[in-house]
Amino acid sequence: MRLDLTEKYDLRVPRYTSYPTAPHFHPGVGSELYETWLSHLDADSELSLYLHIAYCAEMCWFCGCHTKITKRYAPIEAYMQAVLGEVDLVAAKLPTKMTVRHIHFGGGSPTILEPEDFVKTVDRLRQRFNVKPDAEIAVEMDPRTATEEYVIALKRAGVTRASLGVQDFDPKVQEAINRIQPYEITAQTVAWLRQYEIPEINMDLIYGLPYQTLDGLLNTIDRAVAFEPKRIALFGYAHVPWMKKHQRLIPPESLPDTAARWEQYQQACDQLVRHHGYVQIGLDHFARPDDEMSIALTEKRLNRNFQGYTTDVATVLVAFGASGIGSLPQGYVANMGEIHFYQQAVAEGRLPIQRGIAISEDDRLRRRIIERLMCDLEVDLDVIAAQFNRSGAEFDDELASLTPMIDDGLVTIDGHVITVTPEGRTLVRAVGAAFDKYLKHGEQRHSKAV
Repeated sequence: MRLDLTEKYDLRVPRYTSYPTAPHFHPGVGSELYETWLSHLDADSELSLYLHIAYCAEMCWFCGCHTKITKRYAPIEAYMQAVLGEVDLVAAKLPTKMTVRHIHFGGGSPTILEPEDFVKTVDRLRQRFNVKPDAEIAVEMDPRTATEEYVIALKRAGVTRASLGVQDFDPKVQEAINRIQPYEITAQTVAWLRQYEIPEINMDLIYGLPYQTLDGLLNTIDRAVAFEPKRIALFGYAHVPWMKKHQRLIPPESLPDTAARWEQYQQACDQLVRHHGYVQIGLDHFARPDDEMSIALTEKRLNRNFQGYTTDVATVLVAFGASGIGSLPQGYVANMGEIHFYQQAVAEGRLPIQRGIAISEDDRLRRRIIERLMCDLEVDLDVIAAQFNRSGAEFDDELASLTPMIDDGLVTIDGHVITVTPEGRTLVRAVGAAFDKYLKHGEQRHSKAV
């Protein structure tokens, strides 16, 4: 991509894992409304569950997640008691014992749990919900704290997918982000996963890190691919020190400038697709051609939620744990982020909701438009609008706002069909932002477009 375009369009825009996005949630949505939403769910709906394990053994300086550092297990044990309590509270508000098709453990670091506590947690979910025999159970893993006993516990609990945080194998980069993770540690974790037959393995990589070079990033990709992961996520480091104070420990001058960052992204994508045969999924995911995510992309049934791109089609995502965000047909809810207050609410028998947003039909329509752009890099406004008894012509102003991108060869428009060009893929978030009625450009609450 031309350098002048990277400067022109590399704006601060949301990642669009939801719409409206989290900065627009408000305290007007609380526990009582959430209870009502839960009780009014269609009893035949299938759920997805997300469990946020809000602790890590140490802080990675690049981290943008909600987590707390501890060297003791007692706080983690107390936290998990609250999570299980929240599971019980939510299950009691549902119209019936509902079916679950997908479970995701994120963090923080789920590998900080004792093996028996992980198994106990999944057992409680199976007690409170009808977890389908073929349900996907996915776990984010930090190889530095993974043990063979932990992997055995994953197998016992029925885990089907493990996502390993790698970021970069370069020791200098690891030191700069306070995440020392020798290659051998990752290799050992993969070996255990293979030995105990956890069938699907993903890897998470990051570009735009301090002291990261193009050659170093491509070397990391080659070494990661050698493990034969089914999926690879290639995220851009989001430097938001005004939100995450620990990121101030990363010297700004150590970060690649805009031109270098874009070259890293483009060369990395080329390496994964052309050299290693992965299929690019949207902006930042890659999958083997025979993987379900690649198939979903081809069949235009790929979706996007708070975990990024997904094949999950459930219309309800119930989140447990501090800062967890759930999605229901009526709107979004976000749990309290402060662990102490989260635990206190659960102990008092209250759903620990801090904020949220009820969504309108217009929100649902715009969400659908943005999601199709993010997933398919194409959207037919007439088709989508008709599903809401609306007309694609209502978005002519939004189409007009894309004229500079048309002139620069980043998108094409045929009637009311928007297509993001190969050169425009890197800026698909900026294309989606044209349909975001909440976004005020120039806000500093979001990461850069790439």
